[in-house]
Amino acid sequence: MHAQASGAGAVAPMWGELRYSGELVRLLAAGALHPPRRRHDAPPVLLVPGFMAGDASLTMMRHWLRRRGHHVSSSGMLVNVDCAERIVERLESQLERLAARRGGPAFLIGQSRGGALARALAVRRPELVCGLVTLGSPVRDSLAVSAPVLRTVHWLARLGDLGLPGLFSSACRDGECCESFNEQLSAPLAPGIEALAIYSRSDAIVDWRACLDPHAEQAEVDSSHCGMSVHPAVYRELDRVLDAAQQDAFEAAA
Repeated sequence: MHAQASGAGAVAPMWGELRYSGELVRLLAAGALHPPRRRHDAPPVLLVPGFMAGDASLTMMRHWLRRRGHHVSSSGMLVNVDCAERIVERLESQLERLAARRGGPAFLIGQSRGGALARALAVRRPELVCGLVTLGSPVRDSLAVSAPVLRTVHWLARLGDLGLPGLFSSACRDGECCESFNEQLSAPLAPGIEALAIYSRSDAIVDWRACLDPHAEQAEVDSSHCGMSVHPAVYRELDRVLDAAQQDAFEAAA
C-alpha cells in the first residue's frame, strides 16, 4: 500500500481479464515458449508472484526460464498478502543465498505487486541484481487499481489491523513499518541493472500509467493483467532483456 489511488475508473473493463485462457493457448502454440538455444552462464532468476497469488501462478514462466538455462528460485509464497517490508526482508535473504550459490548477481522478475517487491529489493541490494522486469506492477502508485481489487485491499488491511498473522495492515501505507519500502518504489535503480517495465493499456486490474517506471525501459503489450505471465509478447521481451543482461555481465567481467 503506497501513495494515493489514481481512481478505479482509470483501468480497462474487467471483462478483459477473460482473455487469460486465450493468451495461454497462444503461448503454448507460439515459438516463444521454446527458445532456439539453451544459454550458457545464464544468470539465476528470482520470481515473485502478484497480489493474492503464489508461486504456482508463475509455473509456466519458471519452466521456460529453466529450459533457457537459468537456475530459477521461487519466492516461497503461497499467497502474496503479507506486509511488504516483511516480504522484502525474506526475499533479501533468499537473494543473498541465490547469488552466493550461483556465484553472481540474479535477475528479478515480478508480476503485479511482486514487481513492486522486486523493485524495492533491487534498490536495496543492487550488487546482487543484474536485471529487473516488472509485469503490470503499479510502482508509481500501489493503490491505482480497480474498485474490486481496492475493496479487497481494504478488507485485508482491516484483518491485518485486527492482528491476523501474515497480512499487511493499514500501517503499511503510512506507518513506519514500510517506510523504506515505499521510498524504494520511486528511488533510482543502479546503472548496472537492466530494467524493463511491461504494461498493458487494456489491463483491467491496474492503471497502466502507474506501471511506467521512469527509471526503467518501458514496453507495452496488449495483455490482460493476469495473462502477462503467459503472454507470448512478454516472453519475447523477456528473451531480449535477459540476453542484454547476460551480455552486460560478460562485458563487465572481460
